[in-house]
Amino acid sequence: QVQLVESGGGLVQAGGSLRLSCAASGRTFTSYAMGWFRQAPGKEREFVAAINWGGGHTYYADSVKGRFTISRDNAKNTVYLQMSSLKPEDTAAYYCAAKSTQTYYAVRSHLEYGYWGQGTQVTVSS
Repeated sequence: QVQLVESGGGLVQAGGSLRLSCAASGRTFTSYAMGWFRQAPGKEREFVAAINWGGGHTYYADSVKGRFTISRDNAKNTVYLQMSSLKPEDTAAYYCAAKSTQTYYAVRSHLEYGYWGQGTQVTVSS
């Protein structure tokens, strides 16, 4: 079992930056691949970024590639999402997720994640 708590969301102007954090507690953090997803009102949950257990492999959605960076600090049991050059279309609730695996590749499908945080809202004004 792992518990996930996101923080760092807020209101930002277009072009600005935010850093989301997801703190994990419970089982050994390095047992988990981590991902960030988002969901805007009336839309389906969307993959944003993922990182493998050791931080050596990452995936990004095309819509955020070059603007967002996922990272993790295993000593602090925390995964981060640094978001830059934010756009109004980035507005959504952002969720972190964990999958118990130590395979090399990060995990992109939300269907594979068994643990989810409660979400943090990001609003980008134009």
